Amino acid sequence: MFVTNLQNEFYNVVQGNRCLLLVNFDVDAICASKILQALFKNDNAVYTLVPIQGIEELVEAYRDNIEEVSYVILINCGGGIDIVELLEPDERITFFVLDSHRPYDVANIYSEGQIKILGNPDAEEGIPEYNEIYKDDSSEEEEEIPSEDEEVEDGAVESNQAKRRRLNEEIMLKRRERRRWEENRDAIMFHYMQYSFYGRSSAVMVFEMTWKMSRDSLDMAWWAVVGATEQAILSKVENGQSVLEAGNLQGHVSRLSHIRGVDGDKLHQSAIKVTYDKDLQLALYRHWTVESSLRHSMPTAVSLRLWSIRGETRLKELLAEMGLPLAQSKQQFSAMDLHLRQEFKQMMEKLAGKYNIDTVIGASFTLQYGYRFKYCSSDIVYAMLALLESTSKARSPQHCFLDASDCLSRMKKDVLERGIEKAKEMLCNIYKTAQSILEMKQVLNAGTFLYVVLPGGNLDSHLFSHPHALLMLAQFILKAYVECSKSRRAQMMPLVASAVYNLEENTCLVVGIPPIIEDPPRSLFGPAFDKAAKNTNSHIEGDYFDSTIVRLKIEHRPKFFDALAALLIG
Repeated sequence: MFVTNLQNEFYNVVQGNRCLLLVNFDVDAICASKILQALFKNDNAVYTLVPIQGIEELVEAYRDNIEEVSYVILINCGGGIDIVELLEPDERITFFVLDSHRPYDVANIYSEGQIKILGNPDAEEGIPEYNEIYKDDSSEEEEEIPSEDEEVEDGAVESNQAKRRRLNEEIMLKRRERRRWEENRDAIMFHYMQYSFYGRSSAVMVFEMTWKMSRDSLDMAWWAVVGATEQAILSKVENGQSVLEAGNLQGHVSRLSHIRGVDGDKLHQSAIKVTYDKDLQLALYRHWTVESSLRHSMPTAVSLRLWSIRGETRLKELLAEMGLPLAQSKQQFSAMDLHLRQEFKQMMEKLAGKYNIDTVIGASFTLQYGYRFKYCSSDIVYAMLALLESTSKARSPQHCFLDASDCLSRMKKDVLERGIEKAKEMLCNIYKTAQSILEMKQVLNAGTFLYVVLPGGNLDSHLFSHPHALLMLAQFILKAYVECSKSRRAQMMPLVASAVYNLEENTCLVVGIPPIIEDPPRSLFGPAFDKAAKNTNSHIEGDYFDSTIVRLKIEHRPKFFDALAALLIG
């Protein structure tokens, strides 16, 4: 069931009780949990937070931490699976689900009270009506057919045989009606479950709850901004929705940027400053060199075709026409001449149309505290993604999760700087891998979709065993392929990318992304992956909360792709 009044039906219920927070490994979930933890801290609430990467870890975390807990809060996880069937909880346990993944599992939607989904469903989600997918079986009980040797009561008009015939006809009609209803239900459920997509940012929803409780702060607004920015960077939501959300958050930031003084008359600015202004959509440019930022930002890399020799020439032409000396463009942005730094935005705006890079002109939120510390919201997102994806034998996923969470703390500047350096490495690896694939023409056409298989064994290949990095690479490759393709069909084709997940276990990671013209971005690969696996008897591990990300054995991959192509043609 849905809970729309988050203050009364959610927070006031869990307040004062020990809670279990299960948080997915993504930036939006971390931001939402950070806001919730700030509330819990102010109320001296006791809670246990467990980061989880998939369904198996969800089950394990629940079983290990459920003692003395009555309320479980799931952030960006659990909405798309039948929680009661999976966890088999006691009746005393109540689950609050805050999940941006869509579609929701209908068992969660129509739960009688044990599962409570936070937020209002959108009309475009197309949630089926209860009577369309559930039928009361008690009304379907078949009437008992009298035996032939039963005596007919006095005055009965019809014989036993006639009554049996009539009842048989009624039963056949009921069975036929039942089959028709089941076919209709299957069609409705197929239509409802056909596409995977994302709803509103969970961090923004939690922030709006704090606003209605009059307990919001500028820090909380900034965390909500970062959560919404991640959705935009990873193309989880349509551009129009991102712009509307930014406008909504701008209003909150403006309101919170000035607080009343003690005397109640004067307004003074808070210790930190968050602004929303025209800015360049270039990755990490304030913390990198101009040349590197232009090269590794997706809009400029794709529009200038920087993976080609001609693209390199165009990049140098752009820098020359901007009046930016090559030596200056290769220096850290903060070390460039002051005049060049101040004029950089205007120079880019002036030449954006000529070089077909209009998408770098936009607006973004910027956080500033002190004299030197200035970070764009996208800087924080890239740093957090890089830290989340930096697991190794020496650093567990839980440590990486905590590092990413520390990026949101103003007192952990060293962690954020380390994240930014790792983000540079991640973007460089994505660019180099995409360049190699495009030069070698390794983007293959399966008829109904494009696919890329990354070779294993490279020094940088371990990065793409993580879903976020592989998704970013897939989006880069698809946009670049469409940009240089002569076929109009290319922009209507989705892409599947696969990389080695674990060489010892001989498994690979497979992700599917929608076509670039799909707006809002909806992917049909979730159900298609399941069907292709069944058709080929391939075992896939759909352990991720995003159904368009799966793992399977490397030897099963060729027949899996063949089945997927046949399925999508059909």
